[in-house]
Amino acid sequence: MSGEAVPAGRSRGQRMLDGIEKIGNRVPHPAMIFIGLCALVIVLSAILAAFDVSVTYDAAEPVPVPVHEVYDGGTDYPSNQVPPVSNYDHPYEIHQETTKIESLLTGDGIRFIFTSATTNFTNFGVVAVILVAMVGVGLAEEAGLIGALIRKLVRVAPPGSLTFIIVLLGILSSIASDAGYLVLIPLGAVAFMSVGRHPLAGLAAAFAGVGAAFGVNVLITPVDGIITEITNEAVALVKPGESINLTANLYFGIASTLFLAVVITVITERMVEPRLGAYTEVPEVEDVTDAEISVEAESRGLRFALYGLLVVAVAVSLLSFIPGAPLRNPETGSLFDDSPFMDALIFIIMLLFLVAGLCYGRGANTLRGTTAAMEAITKTFAGLGGLIFLLLIIAQFIAYFNYSNMATIAAVKLADVLEGIDVGPLWLLLGLILVTLILDLIIPGVIPKWAILAPVFVPLFLRLGIAPQTVLAAYRIGDSPPNVITPLMVYLPFIVLLTQKYKKKSGVGTVVSLMMPYAILVAVAWVVLFVVWYLIGIPLGPGAPVDA
Repeated sequence: MSGEAVPAGRSRGQRMLDGIEKIGNRVPHPAMIFIGLCALVIVLSAILAAFDVSVTYDAAEPVPVPVHEVYDGGTDYPSNQVPPVSNYDHPYEIHQETTKIESLLTGDGIRFIFTSATTNFTNFGVVAVILVAMVGVGLAEEAGLIGALIRKLVRVAPPGSLTFIIVLLGILSSIASDAGYLVLIPLGAVAFMSVGRHPLAGLAAAFAGVGAAFGVNVLITPVDGIITEITNEAVALVKPGESINLTANLYFGIASTLFLAVVITVITERMVEPRLGAYTEVPEVEDVTDAEISVEAESRGLRFALYGLLVVAVAVSLLSFIPGAPLRNPETGSLFDDSPFMDALIFIIMLLFLVAGLCYGRGANTLRGTTAAMEAITKTFAGLGGLIFLLLIIAQFIAYFNYSNMATIAAVKLADVLEGIDVGPLWLLLGLILVTLILDLIIPGVIPKWAILAPVFVPLFLRLGIAPQTVLAAYRIGDSPPNVITPLMVYLPFIVLLTQKYKKKSGVGTVVSLMMPYAILVAVAWVVLFVVWYLIGIPLGPGAPVDA
């Protein structure tokens, strides 16, 4: 809520979400929660290891290639995002693997705890992603460019379409990996506040678009190539020589993108905004509607920002699109497959905002000299101190959790249970969606879960006459909605920090209660779309029927 009196006659659902928010905000600081989770993982790993808990399963992994040796710990990329393409440019193979619980209270485990703390944090890719991106985004915000863009969007957007536009942009942002979390979610809050709507509703709408619908797009995304390759290796277990292509889920992805944009828009305007009520607090950010800048100066600043944007775009294009350009794959010439261009997306986005922000500040006279620009960046970084400390603790928890192998064993056990259920293909597909939804709460990464589940379920459904692309479509549905409520989503601390700018006494409970309707209703609506699609028998992509 927003600090205003609670209106009478609230529905049972609204009261339930209010309760979730109150309980969630009464728990200790998130850093203390993750410290407690670290202790729990350490103790639980020792108990399970004492009982020799283990699983044997078929897993999809890249063909080994020579690499430099590093000590195991942490993660090199955000757990719910796409890893660098260079990590996945080699063929996958299926092999049988036995995984057991590793105790963190053995000699090896204790050595890991004491020696990996630094590498766990330095390898936690989300830290670097946030710091690099916020150089450009922070300066653009301090210069006033973000506010000017929002005012421009509000003026040109058709009445009543603001929510849909923000949600759709959020869904489409998966083509650029983390950009949606770092750019669109803050923009959503500011855009809503600029037209007198509750900023947390705008934040929630953008977050739902970016996170709850991450698995689909109207375009082919980097993650499509990775999970398609894993699927094909699983297909080869029972049908060697057969495979699916990158467009196997294209039709379903396009339909899901538009359908979920409408669903998330309706949830925002019919459920989330009425619950939040009128916004009465004084935010810790500048209200863009009260910006002290003339229309002429703002227009000149936007014009300068456009010039700067075009200069960067032309420079990046010359470095990318010309044959043999430096940002292409030096061996294959590809712009997208294992290319420096894909690895440099966050840096390119930073440059776009940095140059555009500097140009806007010069044109609108909101940044006077290099000292003002440095002060703007420093101010942005000063506000990230608490977030960086929290990410330090989260990095340790994820490293301990990965070391113990508990997530892998839980995934295999759930897959075994589902495989043993004697029901029809459609019910098994729904079971796969449910298992994926549950696993996404503890393994938010789209690729690790599929590497475990694909070798189990793709052959199983092929024997039942269900095409691999249908299994992959079902997996996409289960993989995304829990992203917005799981405490293991690496951008959750960033979302909490944004929330506190508009509601000082908010916390994890505020975010979870805000996003719970999206997680539940997006999953339900998406499942309904899938069932209808399956029963009608609409192809999931070009030459990709639902049945094998």
